[in-house]
Amino acid sequence: MKELRLITLVAALLLALPLQAQNTRSQEARKARLEKEIALLDKQLGDNESRSRSALGSLTLVQKKVSMRRELLSRSEEQVRSYDRSISLKTKEIAALEARLDSLEAYYARLVYAVYKNRDARVWYMYILASENLGQAWRRYSYFRDMSSSLNAQALKIREERERLEEEKLALRRLRNDADIVRSQHSLAVKALSQEEEESRRLVETLKRDRKRYEKELAAKRKEVEALNREIERLIRANSGGKGTAGKARPVDYTLAAEFSKNKGKLPWPADGTVTDHFGQRFHPVFTTVKLPFNNGINIAMASGAEVKAVFDGEVRQIVVMPGYNKCVLVQHGNYFTFYCKLKYCSVKAGDKVKTGQKIGSVDTIAGQTELHFQVWKEQTPQNPEQWLRPR
Repeated sequence: MKELRLITLVAALLLALPLQAQNTRSQEARKARLEKEIALLDKQLGDNESRSRSALGSLTLVQKKVSMRRELLSRSEEQVRSYDRSISLKTKEIAALEARLDSLEAYYARLVYAVYKNRDARVWYMYILASENLGQAWRRYSYFRDMSSSLNAQALKIREERERLEEEKLALRRLRNDADIVRSQHSLAVKALSQEEEESRRLVETLKRDRKRYEKELAAKRKEVEALNREIERLIRANSGGKGTAGKARPVDYTLAAEFSKNKGKLPWPADGTVTDHFGQRFHPVFTTVKLPFNNGINIAMASGAEVKAVFDGEVRQIVVMPGYNKCVLVQHGNYFTFYCKLKYCSVKAGDKVKTGQKIGSVDTIAGQTELHFQVWKEQTPQNPEQWLRPR
């Protein structure tokens, strides 16, 4: 009965380990993503130190980095807890294996003693020959044979259990080493967060000291955004089943539109980077009563010169140059449109058919910030791009 309980405990622990491993892999993947994006922001902040980046632009990057660092710390803390749970499970499993091994060795000792007491084969032969009938002789022979088999089988079980116990102890040592590494990384991340929060406070104070200057910068930015939005709306009107250059109605590919719609939440990202400005209305991070220009898309901080790719099959309708946004590419997908701004180079031209993932250009650095401005429209209504792109 005791042995059955031990087997049940070991089985339960073994079933829990795959789930624990899967959770650890998920945590590792997200952690790696955060570390990559933080490194990208670090590089951009370092590259831009000598450029004419606004204090608000710097603050946006730093605050995004602080936010991601906090999430990274949260993930790191969960990873430490996960390791602690794994270590606890592994310790219990080892204890169960040791108890089982003790039980096997005790049983083996009893078998050895029984064999030792009856070690003279001649006595066994005489005992079998003295049987009253064949049935009794067979039973006596079987008992002798089974005792020898049991002894060998028990010795094999003990050897296997000892090997398994050593493997589990090695796995436990590795878990503890990994946990120590994560704790060390966590400690470094705490220090980095403290430095980044201090940098954020310094930038806030800089902004507060010269409010008029930054309000002027904000007004100029608002004009750029409004001009961009007007141009996008004009381009979309011109390509939404209206008249073409020859005066003929331009047909809308509703089959392509349906395919685009079915991929909501599954579209690939147009660039590898981190979102620093989200869709919608936001307020200034320092002057909290001041509204920032409404963002019809998202801004993705990227490495200098990084590629920008089409998120779906479509046709390039227009390439325009806008103040504050440099080159912008409009791609039509039936009655849906995607807009890619702040490009330095374009790899496509108006009228080109593009495929999902095809390069359409490379990002530019404007006012000290290297980022893609990306929008999604359904006819003349802007959409939240993050609801269309696949989670990551």
